[in-house]
Amino acid sequence: MATAGLSAQRTGGLGAAWRNPRVRGIIYQIVVVGLLAALIAFLVNNTITNLAIRQIRTGYDFLAQQAGFNIGEHVIPFAPSDSYGRAIVVGFLNTLKVSILGIIIASAIGVLMGIARLSSNWLLAKVAMVYIEIVRNIPLLLQLFFWYAIISQLLPNPRDALVPVPGFALSKMGLQMPALIYDPGQTPLVIIFLISMIAAYFYYRWARRRQAATGREPKLLLPIIGLIVLPTLVAYLVLGAPLHFDVPTFTRFNYQGGTSITPEFLALLVGLSIYTGSFIAENVRSGILGVPWGQSEASSALGLRRGQQMRLVVLPQALRIIVPPTTSQYLNLTKNSSLAVAIGYPDLLSVTNTTLNQTGQAIECISIMMGIYLVISLAISLFMNWYNKRVALVER
Repeated sequence: MATAGLSAQRTGGLGAAWRNPRVRGIIYQIVVVGLLAALIAFLVNNTITNLAIRQIRTGYDFLAQQAGFNIGEHVIPFAPSDSYGRAIVVGFLNTLKVSILGIIIASAIGVLMGIARLSSNWLLAKVAMVYIEIVRNIPLLLQLFFWYAIISQLLPNPRDALVPVPGFALSKMGLQMPALIYDPGQTPLVIIFLISMIAAYFYYRWARRRQAATGREPKLLLPIIGLIVLPTLVAYLVLGAPLHFDVPTFTRFNYQGGTSITPEFLALLVGLSIYTGSFIAENVRSGILGVPWGQSEASSALGLRRGQQMRLVVLPQALRIIVPPTTSQYLNLTKNSSLAVAIGYPDLLSVTNTTLNQTGQAIECISIMMGIYLVISLAISLFMNWYNKRVALVER
């Protein structure tokens, strides 16, 4: 009888545990994870077996081999004698460069056009609307072809280059501009400039705290400019003007000296920025419209001008609506940069594709590309999630 009672208690305990939704959920998750792991193990084993049968070499040893091809544009030095691994790093840095600059420029375009779309000026609002509706409804690849054709076909030859500012020349060969020549005497100037930037940042923090405590906004623009410019200018004059620039000069056929932005990079940056900026503009417009009109009326009653209302009242509240969809646009811009292969810019996809064609290591090269794009996307997401929490409204 005691044995039968103990067995019934165990059965009842198992039944009660199974009827618990939390326990069932955990069991279901364990089963799903186990099945997924088994599927991945099967696919990996099947792939390795088939590669062995066909005598296809596997592994990442090829990354140490000599690349044997040149990369026209690189952030770090690269030569054909360098390894495939270094070539992929160069492609990754090229992708990172155009992505970061594109995000900054697209954000500026999006904010300006989003605000202009709501302007009381009829012409300004219509121009912003036409820009948004046209640009975001034309495929990005066609826009890249368009901008590349303008730069490479319609701009003048280097001999007749456009010179908007002395030292800068825009032609079919891209944008030529002065390059800073490093000199050890510049180190104190750089240190003073960094200290000035830190001082300006702490002044900004102090001004915000004072505004929150007293309700009065201290002057920001002129003091910050003064904190940055004056110490740097004094150091520049005291140290004997240690800055030296290599200015590009036109020789017989092309410009020599300085630094340049290639037509491929310029077309890609312009295309990505203008295209993504049109979507960000709609995010900004929807965020501003999501702020109750009473906020603008209240700030107007306090005597704030229209620009102050937008900067101090409306936009800070609109950020909680703007940031989440804008994060998706930043991710899209980064992934859309892979279209650079269509106009000859040596980004991650282009360089890795060349490596794949020369080595035949398809699975390894594709996995490297997937991993790098995943890391970039996760880094952007983590940063934007942190920023979204920072600007979120705090309820009392």
